[in-house]
Amino acid sequence: MKRIALSGKTGNSSILLDLPLNNLIDFCNIEKTIVITDSTVHRLYGEQFSRYRTIFIKAGEKHKTLAAVHEIYEGLMKSECDRSSFVLGIGGGIVCDIAGFAASTYLRGLPFAFAPTTLLAQVDASVGGKNGVNFNGYKNLIGTISQPQFVLCDFEALKTLSKMELRNGFAEVIKHALIGDRALLAFMERNPEAALSLEKAVIERIVYDSLKVKTGIVLQDETERCERRKLNFGHTLGHAIEKTAGIKHGEAISVGMVMEAELSRVRGLLRRRDVERIRKVLEMFGLPVSFNGDREAIMDAIRKDKKREGGHVYSVLLDGIGTAGVGKVNINEIEEIVNDMC
Repeated sequence: MKRIALSGKTGNSSILLDLPLNNLIDFCNIEKTIVITDSTVHRLYGEQFSRYRTIFIKAGEKHKTLAAVHEIYEGLMKSECDRSSFVLGIGGGIVCDIAGFAASTYLRGLPFAFAPTTLLAQVDASVGGKNGVNFNGYKNLIGTISQPQFVLCDFEALKTLSKMELRNGFAEVIKHALIGDRALLAFMERNPEAALSLEKAVIERIVYDSLKVKTGIVLQDETERCERRKLNFGHTLGHAIEKTAGIKHGEAISVGMVMEAELSRVRGLLRRRDVERIRKVLEMFGLPVSFNGDREAIMDAIRKDKKREGGHVYSVLLDGIGTAGVGKVNINEIEEIVNDMC
Protein backbone atom coordinates (compact mmCIF):
# COMPACT_ATOMS: atom_id res chain seq x y z
CA MET A 1 0.00 0.00 0.00
CA LYS A 2 1.15 3.53 -0.81
CA ARG A 3 -0.05 6.59 1.04
CA ILE A 4 -0.21 10.23 -0.07
CA ALA A 5 -0.80 12.89 2.57
CA LEU A 6 -2.68 16.08 1.79
CA SER A 7 -2.70 18.71 4.54
CA GLY A 8 -5.05 21.57 3.70
CA LYS A 9 -6.66 24.53 5.43
CA THR A 10 -9.98 22.67 5.33
CA GLY A 11 -8.58 19.45 6.81
CA ASN A 12 -6.00 16.71 6.45
CA SER A 13 -6.54 13.83 4.07
CA SER A 14 -4.79 10.48 3.64
CA ILE A 15 -5.01 8.85 0.22
CA LEU A 16 -4.54 5.10 0.57
CA LEU A 17 -3.65 3.28 -2.65
CA ASP A 18 -4.24 -0.40 -3.44
CA LEU A 19 -6.12 -1.13 -0.22
CA PRO A 20 -9.10 -3.54 -0.45
CA LEU A 21 -12.58 -2.30 0.39
CA ASN A 22 -12.87 -4.83 3.20
CA ASN A 23 -10.28 -2.75 5.08
CA LEU A 24 -12.92 -0.03 5.62
CA ILE A 25 -13.75 -1.63 8.95
CA ASP A 26 -10.32 -0.49 10.20
CA PHE A 27 -11.17 3.15 9.57
CA CYS A 28 -14.91 3.50 10.18
CA ASN A 29 -16.83 2.91 13.39
CA ILE A 30 -19.85 0.77 12.49
CA GLU A 31 -22.15 2.51 14.98
CA LYS A 32 -21.25 6.03 13.86
CA THR A 33 -20.84 5.62 10.08
CA ILE A 34 -23.47 6.22 7.40
CA VAL A 35 -22.64 4.94 3.92
CA ILE A 36 -23.87 6.82 0.86
CA THR A 37 -23.83 4.83 -2.37
CA ASP A 38 -25.92 3.80 -5.37
CA SER A 39 -27.61 0.52 -6.25
CA THR A 40 -24.97 -0.53 -8.80
CA VAL A 41 -22.13 -0.18 -6.32
CA HIS A 42 -24.18 -1.92 -3.65
CA ARG A 43 -24.85 -4.85 -5.99
CA LEU A 44 -21.13 -5.24 -6.70
CA TYR A 45 -19.63 -4.54 -3.28
CA GLY A 46 -22.50 -4.44 -0.77
CA GLU A 47 -21.12 -7.37 1.20
CA GLN A 48 -18.05 -5.28 2.03
CA PHE A 49 -20.13 -2.70 3.91
CA SER A 50 -23.31 -4.60 4.80
CA ARG A 51 -22.92 -3.83 8.52
CA TYR A 52 -23.21 -0.07 8.00
CA ARG A 53 -26.40 1.98 7.77
CA THR A 54 -26.79 2.95 4.11
CA ILE A 55 -28.44 5.76 2.15
CA PHE A 56 -28.98 5.14 -1.57
CA ILE A 57 -28.91 7.80 -4.28
CA LYS A 58 -29.75 7.46 -7.96
CA ALA A 59 -26.89 6.89 -10.39
CA GLY A 60 -26.14 9.26 -13.27
CA GLU A 61 -25.08 12.86 -13.89
CA LYS A 62 -28.70 14.03 -14.18
CA HIS A 63 -29.23 13.09 -10.53
CA LYS A 64 -26.26 15.15 -9.27
CA THR A 65 -28.60 17.82 -7.94
CA LEU A 66 -29.84 19.51 -4.79
CA ALA A 67 -32.77 17.08 -4.86
CA ALA A 68 -30.34 14.21 -4.23
CA VAL A 69 -28.75 16.17 -1.40
CA HIS A 70 -32.22 16.77 0.08
CA GLU A 71 -32.82 13.00 0.13
CA ILE A 72 -29.51 12.46 1.92
CA TYR A 73 -30.39 15.11 4.52
CA GLU A 74 -33.66 13.28 5.18
CA GLY A 75 -31.79 9.98 5.52
CA LEU A 76 -29.28 11.49 7.93
CA MET A 77 -32.11 12.97 9.98
CA LYS A 78 -33.98 9.64 10.13
CA SER A 79 -30.75 7.96 11.25
CA GLU A 80 -30.54 10.51 14.09
CA CYS A 81 -27.07 11.59 13.04
CA ASP A 82 -25.23 13.96 15.36
CA ARG A 83 -21.89 15.72 15.14
CA SER A 84 -20.07 12.54 16.11
CA SER A 85 -21.45 10.76 13.03
CA PHE A 86 -19.28 9.94 10.03
CA VAL A 87 -20.25 9.85 6.33
CA LEU A 88 -18.60 7.43 3.90
CA GLY A 89 -19.22 7.80 0.16
CA ILE A 90 -18.64 4.57 -1.78
CA GLY A 91 -18.89 4.78 -5.56
CA GLY A 92 -17.93 6.84 -8.55
CA GLY A 93 -17.36 10.56 -8.90
CA ILE A 94 -21.03 11.49 -8.67
CA VAL A 95 -21.46 9.61 -5.38
CA CYS A 96 -18.30 11.23 -4.00
CA ASP A 97 -19.35 14.72 -5.08
CA ILE A 98 -22.85 14.46 -3.63
CA ALA A 99 -21.83 12.64 -0.44
CA GLY A 100 -19.04 15.12 0.24
CA PHE A 101 -21.34 18.10 -0.30
CA ALA A 102 -24.09 16.67 1.91
CA ALA A 103 -21.63 15.78 4.68
CA SER A 104 -19.84 19.14 4.59
CA THR A 105 -23.12 21.05 4.95
CA TYR A 106 -25.28 18.88 7.27
CA LEU A 107 -25.06 20.09 10.88
CA ARG A 108 -22.57 22.66 9.49
CA GLY A 109 -20.18 19.90 8.59
CA LEU A 110 -19.75 16.20 9.39
CA PRO A 111 -16.46 14.34 8.96
CA PHE A 112 -16.46 12.20 5.82
CA ALA A 113 -14.35 9.94 3.62
CA PHE A 114 -14.51 8.21 0.25
CA ALA A 115 -13.95 4.78 -1.23
CA PRO A 116 -13.93 5.61 -4.96
CA THR A 117 -14.72 2.64 -7.19
CA THR A 118 -14.01 4.15 -10.64
CA LEU A 119 -10.73 5.31 -12.13
CA LEU A 120 -12.17 8.78 -12.69
CA ALA A 121 -13.10 9.06 -9.03
CA GLN A 122 -9.77 7.67 -7.82
CA VAL A 123 -7.61 10.11 -9.78
CA ASP A 124 -9.88 13.15 -9.61
CA ALA A 125 -13.32 13.47 -7.98
CA SER A 126 -12.48 11.98 -4.58
CA VAL A 127 -9.24 13.92 -4.05
CA GLY A 128 -8.69 17.61 -3.35
CA GLY A 129 -11.70 18.59 -1.27
CA LYS A 130 -14.09 19.87 -3.94
CA ASN A 131 -17.64 18.68 -3.32
CA GLY A 132 -20.69 19.87 -5.20
CA VAL A 133 -23.72 19.45 -7.38
CA ASN A 134 -24.98 20.75 -10.69
CA PHE A 135 -27.64 23.45 -10.96
CA ASN A 136 -30.03 23.85 -13.89
CA GLY A 137 -27.79 21.50 -15.86
CA TYR A 138 -24.59 23.49 -15.30
CA LYS A 139 -21.64 21.66 -13.77
CA ASN A 140 -20.75 22.06 -10.11
CA LEU A 141 -22.24 25.53 -9.65
CA ILE A 142 -23.03 24.81 -6.00
CA GLY A 143 -20.39 23.33 -3.74
CA THR A 144 -17.91 23.42 -0.89
CA ILE A 145 -14.20 22.85 -0.38
CA SER A 146 -13.65 20.47 2.51
CA GLN A 147 -11.17 17.60 2.68
CA PRO A 148 -12.22 13.97 3.21
CA GLN A 149 -10.44 12.37 6.16
CA PHE A 150 -9.27 9.57 3.91
CA VAL A 151 -9.65 8.21 0.40
CA LEU A 152 -9.35 4.43 0.04
CA CYS A 153 -8.54 3.31 -3.52
CA ASP A 154 -9.08 -0.38 -4.24
CA PHE A 155 -7.57 -1.12 -7.67
CA GLU A 156 -9.44 -4.43 -7.82
CA ALA A 157 -12.68 -2.44 -8.10
CA LEU A 158 -11.49 -1.09 -11.46
CA LYS A 159 -11.80 -4.57 -12.99
CA THR A 160 -15.60 -4.28 -12.97
CA LEU A 161 -15.54 -1.14 -15.14
CA SER A 162 -16.37 -1.03 -18.84
CA LYS A 163 -13.71 0.14 -21.29
CA MET A 164 -15.69 3.37 -21.67
CA GLU A 165 -15.55 4.05 -17.93
CA LEU A 166 -11.82 3.34 -17.87
CA ARG A 167 -11.28 5.77 -20.75
CA ASN A 168 -13.17 8.38 -18.72
CA GLY A 169 -10.57 8.08 -15.99
CA PHE A 170 -7.59 8.01 -18.32
CA ALA A 171 -8.66 11.36 -19.77
CA GLU A 172 -8.08 12.95 -16.37
CA VAL A 173 -4.77 11.12 -15.95
CA ILE A 174 -3.59 12.47 -19.30
CA LYS A 175 -4.69 15.94 -18.18
CA HIS A 176 -2.52 15.65 -15.07
CA ALA A 177 0.43 14.53 -17.20
CA LEU A 178 -0.01 17.42 -19.64
CA ILE A 179 -0.09 20.08 -16.95
CA GLY A 180 2.56 18.69 -14.64
CA ASP A 181 4.42 15.47 -15.48
CA ARG A 182 6.16 14.87 -18.82
CA ALA A 183 7.47 11.50 -17.60
CA LEU A 184 3.95 10.26 -16.83
CA LEU A 185 2.81 11.13 -20.36
CA ALA A 186 5.78 9.29 -21.85
CA PHE A 187 5.00 6.25 -19.66
CA MET A 188 1.41 6.22 -20.88
CA GLU A 189 2.54 6.53 -24.49
CA ARG A 190 4.67 3.42 -24.01
CA ASN A 191 2.04 1.39 -22.15
CA PRO A 192 -1.49 2.05 -23.44
CA GLU A 193 -2.47 -1.64 -23.76
CA ALA A 194 -1.09 -2.52 -20.33
CA ALA A 195 -2.86 0.45 -18.77
CA LEU A 196 -6.21 -0.37 -20.38
CA SER A 197 -5.74 -4.00 -19.28
CA LEU A 198 -5.13 -2.79 -15.72
CA GLU A 199 -1.78 -4.53 -15.34
CA LYS A 200 -1.03 -4.09 -11.66
CA ALA A 201 2.38 -2.39 -11.80
CA VAL A 202 1.25 -0.07 -14.60
CA ILE A 203 -2.02 1.07 -13.06
CA GLU A 204 -0.34 1.55 -9.67
CA ARG A 205 2.24 3.90 -11.16
CA ILE A 206 -0.30 5.77 -13.28
CA VAL A 207 -2.68 6.44 -10.38
CA TYR A 208 0.13 7.34 -7.97
CA ASP A 209 1.90 9.71 -10.36
CA SER A 210 -1.40 11.28 -11.42
CA LEU A 211 -2.39 11.93 -7.81
CA LYS A 212 1.03 13.39 -7.02
CA VAL A 213 0.39 16.03 -9.68
CA LYS A 214 -3.06 16.84 -8.34
CA THR A 215 -2.19 16.87 -4.65
CA GLY A 216 0.93 18.94 -5.33
CA ILE A 217 -1.20 21.61 -6.98
CA VAL A 218 -3.92 21.47 -4.30
CA LEU A 219 -1.32 21.90 -1.54
CA GLN A 220 -0.22 25.16 -3.18
CA ASP A 221 -3.73 26.54 -3.69
CA GLU A 222 -6.49 24.63 -1.94
CA THR A 223 -9.25 27.18 -2.55
CA GLU A 224 -8.48 27.79 -6.24
CA ARG A 225 -7.25 31.36 -6.26
CA CYS A 226 -4.63 30.73 -8.92
CA GLU A 227 -2.50 27.58 -9.12
CA ARG A 228 -5.36 25.11 -8.70
CA ARG A 229 -7.03 26.51 -11.78
CA LYS A 230 -4.48 24.49 -13.77
CA LEU A 231 -6.57 21.42 -12.95
CA ASN A 232 -9.28 22.89 -15.18
CA PHE A 233 -7.25 22.22 -18.34
CA GLY A 234 -9.72 21.01 -20.96
CA HIS A 235 -12.67 21.63 -18.67
CA THR A 236 -13.90 25.06 -19.78
CA LEU A 237 -14.70 23.75 -23.24
CA GLY A 238 -15.14 20.17 -22.06
CA HIS A 239 -17.92 20.97 -19.59
CA ALA A 240 -19.74 22.96 -22.28
CA ILE A 241 -19.51 20.01 -24.67
CA GLU A 242 -20.59 17.57 -21.96
CA LYS A 243 -23.66 19.65 -21.17
CA THR A 244 -24.76 20.24 -24.76
CA ALA A 245 -23.96 16.82 -26.21
CA GLY A 246 -24.66 14.55 -23.27
CA ILE A 247 -21.45 12.55 -23.81
CA LYS A 248 -19.29 11.07 -21.06
CA HIS A 249 -17.18 13.41 -18.94
CA GLY A 250 -13.85 11.96 -20.06
CA GLU A 251 -14.79 12.12 -23.73
CA ALA A 252 -15.82 15.76 -23.42
CA ILE A 253 -12.66 16.66 -21.51
CA SER A 254 -10.57 14.93 -24.17
CA VAL A 255 -12.01 17.15 -26.89
CA GLY A 256 -11.72 20.14 -24.58
CA MET A 257 -8.01 19.46 -24.06
CA VAL A 258 -7.39 19.33 -27.81
CA MET A 259 -9.24 22.63 -28.24
CA GLU A 260 -7.36 24.34 -25.43
CA ALA A 261 -4.06 22.94 -26.72
CA GLU A 262 -4.92 24.45 -30.09
CA LEU A 263 -5.70 27.75 -28.36
CA SER A 264 -2.26 27.53 -26.74
CA ARG A 265 -0.71 26.99 -30.18
CA VAL A 266 -2.57 29.94 -31.69
CA ARG A 267 -1.20 32.11 -28.90
CA GLY A 268 2.33 30.95 -29.72
CA LEU A 269 2.83 28.96 -26.52
CA LEU A 270 2.72 25.41 -27.86
CA ARG A 271 4.32 23.83 -30.89
CA ARG A 272 2.16 22.19 -33.54
CA ARG A 273 3.96 18.87 -33.03
CA ASP A 274 3.03 18.98 -29.34
CA VAL A 275 -0.64 19.44 -30.25
CA GLU A 276 -0.37 16.41 -32.53
CA ARG A 277 1.30 14.44 -29.76
CA ILE A 278 -1.61 15.26 -27.46
CA ARG A 279 -4.08 14.10 -30.10
CA LYS A 280 -2.18 10.86 -30.58
CA VAL A 281 -1.98 9.87 -26.92
CA LEU A 282 -5.70 10.56 -26.45
CA GLU A 283 -6.47 8.36 -29.45
CA MET A 284 -4.24 5.62 -27.98
CA PHE A 285 -6.67 5.47 -25.07
CA GLY A 286 -9.75 5.45 -27.30
CA LEU A 287 -10.68 9.04 -26.56
CA PRO A 288 -12.18 11.45 -29.12
CA VAL A 289 -10.17 14.43 -30.40
CA SER A 290 -12.89 16.18 -32.40
CA PHE A 291 -16.57 16.88 -32.08
CA ASN A 292 -19.47 17.96 -34.28
CA GLY A 293 -21.77 19.97 -32.06
CA ASP A 294 -24.06 22.93 -31.69
CA ARG A 295 -21.67 25.89 -31.60
CA GLU A 296 -24.22 28.33 -30.20
CA ALA A 297 -25.20 25.96 -27.39
CA ILE A 298 -21.54 25.39 -26.51
CA MET A 299 -20.84 29.11 -26.35
CA ASP A 300 -23.97 29.71 -24.25
CA ALA A 301 -22.70 27.13 -21.74
CA ILE A 302 -19.24 28.74 -21.68
CA ARG A 303 -20.77 32.14 -20.94
CA LYS A 304 -22.45 30.56 -17.90
CA ASP A 305 -19.25 28.86 -16.74
CA LYS A 306 -18.32 29.66 -13.13
CA LYS A 307 -14.79 30.57 -14.30
CA ARG A 308 -16.11 33.44 -16.44
CA GLU A 309 -15.31 36.98 -15.40
CA GLY A 310 -16.98 39.59 -17.58
CA GLY A 311 -15.99 39.04 -21.20
CA HIS A 312 -13.14 36.70 -20.23
CA VAL A 313 -12.76 33.16 -18.95
CA TYR A 314 -9.91 31.96 -16.79
CA SER A 315 -8.41 29.33 -19.06
CA VAL A 316 -5.45 26.95 -18.81
CA LEU A 317 -2.85 27.22 -21.56
CA LEU A 318 0.07 24.87 -22.10
CA ASP A 319 3.58 26.29 -22.37
CA GLY A 320 4.79 22.83 -23.35
CA ILE A 321 4.13 19.21 -22.44
CA GLY A 322 4.05 19.09 -18.64
CA THR A 323 3.93 22.87 -18.14
CA ALA A 324 0.80 24.98 -17.81
CA GLY A 325 -0.23 28.50 -16.93
CA VAL A 326 -3.50 30.26 -16.18
CA GLY A 327 -4.64 33.41 -17.92
CA LYS A 328 -7.69 35.37 -18.95
CA VAL A 329 -8.87 34.46 -22.44
CA ASN A 330 -11.36 36.61 -24.29
CA ILE A 331 -14.56 34.72 -25.03
CA ASN A 332 -14.18 35.78 -28.67
CA GLU A 333 -10.91 33.82 -28.84
CA ILE A 334 -12.66 30.76 -27.50
CA GLU A 335 -15.49 31.22 -29.97
CA GLU A 336 -12.99 31.17 -32.85
CA ILE A 337 -11.60 27.84 -31.67
CA VAL A 338 -15.11 26.41 -31.26
CA ASN A 339 -16.06 27.56 -34.75
CA ASP A 340 -12.88 26.05 -36.23
CA MET A 341 -13.13 22.68 -34.48
CA CYS A 342 -16.88 22.00 -34.18
